[in-house]
Amino acid sequence: MSNFIFKKCVQFIFFFVLISCTKSTNGGQIVPSNPVPVTTVASAKLMTLPMGWKLSTTLTSNFPSGIELYYFDSLYAGKKTKMYCIAYDSKNTNIEFKPILSTTAKKPSDFYKEESGIVYATINGGYFGSNQSYSLVKYNGTTSSANIKLLNRNYNGVSTSYYPTRAAFGVGSTGTYQAAWIYHVGAGNDLIYSYPLPNANIEGKAPMATPSELFPTGGKVWDMTSAIGGSPMLLKNGKLNITDTAEMIVINNATSRPRTAIGYTNNNLVLILAVEGDNSIAGYDGVNLNDLSNILLSLGCQEAINLDGGGSTSMVVSNQLLVRPGDNGVERPVVSAVLIKKK
Repeated sequence: MSNFIFKKCVQFIFFFVLISCTKSTNGGQIVPSNPVPVTTVASAKLMTLPMGWKLSTTLTSNFPSGIELYYFDSLYAGKKTKMYCIAYDSKNTNIEFKPILSTTAKKPSDFYKEESGIVYATINGGYFGSNQSYSLVKYNGTTSSANIKLLNRNYNGVSTSYYPTRAAFGVGSTGTYQAAWIYHVGAGNDLIYSYPLPNANIEGKAPMATPSELFPTGGKVWDMTSAIGGSPMLLKNGKLNITDTAEMIVINNATSRPRTAIGYTNNNLVLILAVEGDNSIAGYDGVNLNDLSNILLSLGCQEAINLDGGGSTSMVVSNQLLVRPGDNGVERPVVSAVLIKKK
């Protein structure tokens, strides 16, 4: 009997010690003896981020309230994808949207370094060849470069002139942003008209008439203070509307490439997106225009346009390139850029 009692006492003491080691006095709840520390991740304040997107704070110490940087490095549509997005409040009068043109091609990082004042971010601008811009660059009412007004394409075996209404993104004097199909009407470049639909050109068919005050129908003066041109339109009125055919732009539209785009949301945010691509070593091919449009739509964009991409795609924040340049990692000189800076 004494052995039995002794064994029971030993079991009871063992059980008591075991429970004591796994309990705390915190309300009598069982907690780990060494709690795992919880890492707190800062949340975006300007918008609710879609799955996979995160707020970046490592390079944004000079950002004021009203502007944020987000990044994505995960799978999108089943493909490994890396991209960055700048979002800023368009109603914040201390943040300036500044398209800029250079007489000679230079790297986006040089646009960033050479700009006076405080620059928050720089992206590449529109299309170009050698040192000539093919896309609109307008700042504070001065048009430095026009969206291309004439293209020659084959029609019935003959080189024929077409007059496309290509996309542009701009801000007016009241701070309202717009994406539109535009044309520089007349002999100069200062009179810009926007249209509810693009001039419906199709390569291989007879060209449409030259855009004017009356054609295409519904045109009106596009009175933007500052603007950047690109092509094609990606989103219009909250829906996919990729008008590459009418804008007569062929930029590996259906294949995965680096991409740059700009748009705005219905709650006054301007979004600037750069997608890494042509990086086979790391497995980042980029995205096609359809994927690019859907990414912007998932971020809340209502209207957006495509800018020059491929090896031109670049985003600079805090003097650092965020996406690897598509030209074998070498930053490509361009003739236009967009600066987001302190006003």
